[in-house]
Amino acid sequence: MSDSGMLDRACRLVEALVFASPEPVKPSAIAELLRAQSVAVATEEAIEAVRTLYVDHAIEMVLVAGGWQFRTRPEYASALTKIVEKPRRLSRGAMETLAIVAYHQPCTRAEIEAIRGVSLGQAILDALLEDSLIAPKGRKEVPGRPVLWGTTAHFLESFALPDLAALPRREDFLLDRASTEVEDDAPNGSTVGGTEQTG
Repeated sequence: MSDSGMLDRACRLVEALVFASPEPVKPSAIAELLRAQSVAVATEEAIEAVRTLYVDHAIEMVLVAGGWQFRTRPEYASALTKIVEKPRRLSRGAMETLAIVAYHQPCTRAEIEAIRGVSLGQAILDALLEDSLIAPKGRKEVPGRPVLWGTTAHFLESFALPDLAALPRREDFLLDRASTEVEDDAPNGSTVGGTEQTG
């Protein structure tokens, strides 16, 4: 088989594997498939071949939760909102709690409450557990040994993140908020950042 024929076979095998899997496919699983089928193509090269194949399609192969998965391109999402059933929306309290866990994990319930400034209701915890967005990550070695909470692979899938390092930096949120507050506080005709604001 020619090199181009080998790459084409690798591309088709990876395409079939990712399409058939309900979960993101790890690169190690792709490498194992290529070895099992005696296809001498690098895993990264085979993955890139599939991504190139779908470059002009409404779906794309993306890296989420450390694995590869087919997803609808974001620009087609609005066309599908009335047809495809959307998952349950989390409450504001649940989203705040999830954000705290994501950025401070592993953390205890008391630590979450201290950061939010309000008690953590069991309903919020249950909702996040039911949606498999958080999970116990052991116990903290302090009196009472409270449960430590962290995010799950499903959390990464839900937010289309390849890993936790892809989370927006907390500093960016603070900078955005600070710039917004400066703009909101500036009266018409005042100077912000050396430029006159005429409104």
